[in-house]
Amino acid sequence: MTDYGAPERKFQQAEAGLVVTEGHVVEGYASLFGKTDQGGDIVQKGAYAASLKRLRARGGRVKMLWQHDPAQPIGVWDEVREDATGLWVKGRILTEVEKGREVAALLQAGAIDGLSIGYRTVKAERDGKGKRLLSELELWEVSLVTFPMLPEARVAAKADALDGDWRDMAAVFEDARRSLAGR
Repeated sequence: MTDYGAPERKFQQAEAGLVVTEGHVVEGYASLFGKTDQGGDIVQKGAYAASLKRLRARGGRVKMLWQHDPAQPIGVWDEVREDATGLWVKGRILTEVEKGREVAALLQAGAIDGLSIGYRTVKAERDGKGKRLLSELELWEVSLVTFPMLPEARVAAKADALDGDWRDMAAVFEDARRSLAGR
């Protein structure tokens, strides 16, 4: 099945943890293959390959945004690649800009600890349990976010696993943010 719908977001907490060095260099998994997120989606191995190939061919880059806001780029992803685990990213938060300095401080304090991808679904199908299997995605951006959707994506040594109440509250905040952004 091919789905050419609206842009989507997939919140992720890197299973191995998002690593922050020098206060502004970040790396980790923005997406993990085979894991069911809170929306019932599972990203399949190879889902990003065609998109990354097209980006490289035209000299483009996956954008680094703050909370999926296209008006708030906060850095650059120097490396974006698929491996056996998922979509791995490494980049630099630009501390020369105000929002970049704020984000770096929030990361260091442990106030934020998640990654989220912004994409469009190209190919997906439902399995027998109603889960959506995402087999091809057009990747647009990877954001640093407050509330990731997949519990395994956390900043290393800064975050504990969220219990159900926190995840529910995070979903409420995300729904409100989306509603406000649509105005």
